[in-house]
Parts: sequence; structure tokens; C-alpha cells
Amino acid sequence: MVFESSQKVHSQPDEGADVLSLRDVVHIIRSRIWLILLVVCSVTGITVGYTLMQTPMYESSIVVLVGQRQLTDASSGNLAANVEGLQRLTKTLTEAVARRPTAEAVVKQLDLGISPWEVLKNLKAQQIPDTQFIQVTYQDSDPERAQQVANAVGQGVSDLIYEVSPDVNGVTATVWEPAETPNTPVSPNLILNVLLALVGSTGLSLGLVFLLEFFDNRWHTPEQIERMSRVPNLSVAPTFTAPEKALEHEKAEKQ
Repeated sequence: MVFESSQKVHSQPDEGADVLSLRDVVHIIRSRIWLILLVVCSVTGITVGYTLMQTPMYESSIVVLVGQRQLTDASSGNLAANVEGLQRLTKTLTEAVARRPTAEAVVKQLDLGISPWEVLKNLKAQQIPDTQFIQVTYQDSDPERAQQVANAVGQGVSDLIYEVSPDVNGVTATVWEPAETPNTPVSPNLILNVLLALVGSTGLSLGLVFLLEFFDNRWHTPEQIERMSRVPNLSVAPTFTAPEKALEHEKAEKQ
């Protein structure tokens, strides 16, 4: 009966049995450091290779100023004095920049030999907050073509606005800051990609290591033995070879 009660006592779960100490964490990491290095090196190497295989993209940008011509009709000139109204109109024109008519005008002007949708895919327009300025950026694998398209977009927007100006109170779109030829690509960013790969692969490898440890039922340290068995560990038996095995090993070496 005493033996059975002892078994029942030892079968009760220990609340701290699954809590890892700092020494346990260090031991787990050190025991599988090869796996961590393998994952980190593999992911980082793949990232570097993929980044170097990508085509460098260059970005050029222009700044367009939205204004209004002086009109002789006083009833039509209210918007010129209304800065808030021009700013709201600038927001609308920003949406019009990255539309098919603008892209078609650019393709026709530069004779690019590509569809307008290809131009729109690399074209981006945004209003500078609380201003009448629109920033237009274009990305291309050729830095000179990126500059040419950006400037052509500005000219195309100006021409299109001029054509419909009678319906929008003589609004104008003037290129305030023309595009320049970019010297360095904006993508891919090798340094950023490598840093992200290092951080991501390190987290992935640590998660994999602790997952393997979760399914590993072996005890690796005396502290683990004490915690799991709830019995004080008084000594650690060293690894030794039986005399018979040692003699056989010596004979095998002599032969």
C-alpha cells in the first residue's frame, strides 16, 4: 500500500515541470547550434541570390503645381482666390494623373512601343499634403527612360488640363520641378533584404529548435532530471566502458 501511494504522489503533475530555466534554454540552443546556423545560412544565401538576380529599377520624379489662369470673367475667378478649393481640385487631378489618357499621351509622345498599362504599372502620383503640388514618380530598368517618362507625364498632364480648361475654370498644371536622371537603383535593396533574412531566419530556426525540443523526451541536464522526477540529484554517473568491452576494443586495435 505504501508503494502504491508513493506512485500516486509521483504521478501528480508538477506546475513547474514545464518551465525552462535560463540554463536549459542555453543548453537547448548550444546543442542544436548547427541547425540554427544551417537555417540562417540557407535562407540568407537564397535571399542574396534572389536579390542579385532581380533587375535593378531606377526611379525618377517630377513635381507638378496646380494653379489657375487669370480670367476676365469675374464670376469665374472665385476659385483663384480660394486656396482650399484649389487644394481639393489638386486631389482630383492627382487621381487623373495615373489614368489611361495620361499614359496614352506618354506612349505616343515618346514612342515607347509598350502598352499604356505597362506605363501605369510603374507610375505613381500623390498630392503633397496641404499644398497644390503633385509628386509623380516613375520606375524603369533604364534610368534615362525613367527620366524621360516622368517628364513626359508632366507635359501630358499639362496638355490634357489645357484641353479641358474651359470646363474647370482655367486650371493649369505646370511642371514645377522636372525629373533628373537617377544614379542609383531604388530596388532591389540588398542590405535591407539581407537584414530581413537574418532576422526572419533566426526566428525560424529558434522556433524549429524549441519545437524539436518539445518532442524530445530525453533529459540532457541534472536540473531537468530533478525537475521532471521531483527527486534531488545527488550525483552524476560518468560515462564508462565495461571491462569486457574495453578488452575487446584493445584487441581490435592491436589487430
